[in-house]
Amino acid sequence: MPSISQRGNNAPDSPYRKLAPFAEKAKAAGKHIYHLNIGQPDIPSPATAIEAVQLSQHPIIEYGPAQGGSELRNTYAAYYDRFGVQVAADDVFATNGASEGIMFAIGACCDADDEIIIPEPFYASYNSFANFCEAKVVPIPSFLEDGFPLPPIEAFRERITPKTKAIILCNPGNPTGKVYPKEDLAAIIKLAIEKDLFLIVDEVYKEFCYDRPFHSVLRFEEAKDHVIVIDSVSKIFSLCGARIGFMVTKNVELQQAILRFCKMRLCPSYHGQVLALASFQNLDDYLEEVKAEYLNRRDTLYAALSEVDGLTLYKPEGAFYIITGLPVEDAEHFCQWMLDEFDYQNQTVMFAPAGGFYADPKLGKNQVRIAFVLNSEDIKKAVRCLEEGLKAYATISAEVLPLKQ
Repeated sequence: MPSISQRGNNAPDSPYRKLAPFAEKAKAAGKHIYHLNIGQPDIPSPATAIEAVQLSQHPIIEYGPAQGGSELRNTYAAYYDRFGVQVAADDVFATNGASEGIMFAIGACCDADDEIIIPEPFYASYNSFANFCEAKVVPIPSFLEDGFPLPPIEAFRERITPKTKAIILCNPGNPTGKVYPKEDLAAIIKLAIEKDLFLIVDEVYKEFCYDRPFHSVLRFEEAKDHVIVIDSVSKIFSLCGARIGFMVTKNVELQQAILRFCKMRLCPSYHGQVLALASFQNLDDYLEEVKAEYLNRRDTLYAALSEVDGLTLYKPEGAFYIITGLPVEDAEHFCQWMLDEFDYQNQTVMFAPAGGFYADPKLGKNQVRIAFVLNSEDIKKAVRCLEEGLKAYATISAEVLPLKQ
């Protein structure tokens, strides 16, 4: 039999989908599962966007421009005015989800064996796409007990080598919910310019900041040749399946490289662009209620978790995730056990084991990422399941219940 590539063998598994087979088995057994493992909001997508697709009368869904339609790119460029940033349509590329944008950014910045510095824990797909591009992730730990602040600039400086090509940040953070203050971003910008590095910043969750204002790295005009921003309609408009993301860079040479990648994959999704364009045209009416709902969910989840014995907590400042330390040795084992062996009143809960968000295998083993993407009543019920599950789990031994494959 032919052997698959080393790239294929080394591709890391998804921490938020890894336990899906056990969830399917639990559902088949009649259990109700509260899905807090993945950032799939239950808030309806904008009705005007759904209507725009339904009213679309194109008899042929043909190829569009490789970089995305001009109306969408102009609309998106104008959208950044609300963050005090001047962006031109030529600086914008529509991608098939933020995931494609991340892969294009890494592919355009890095050759094989080049290095990318990323504070951990980080969105697991950064590692996957770096692996695909044969680049190496160099992690810098940040810690739950401190609320996951940006590591000190000296920690970045110490990890820079002749192979370092880029730094990746997520602001607000997935999986941490951290919002970086302006002064921290300014320090990273200064370092990127000094060391002539690219700075790739994932700003997908920028509309969801609760305790600190959002500050885009695109506001640092002195770094225009260094900065690449990644964005998406998935979370802002609850359009995860539309698969429309964006890349923004003012670096003209980099724009030409990204355009070549865009041409190779032909074009972004036509119907996804229709959904995205209609959503941006009704932005404020939609987002006002959505922002308030996520803030309420954040506060509900944090209050409920605070009542559970043995947890290590911090209050996330943005996005819709919290990493929580559990009183267990192996969170992945516990999460699987919750699906495979446990229920409370025929209900259980699915989390993402947080170890998959760290490059260092020694970190995050007793942590889970919880996505507050369900309504407040379901969040309370899910936390009750967690509390009862922890009580039951404390009476058994992990050696008695080994992880199943």
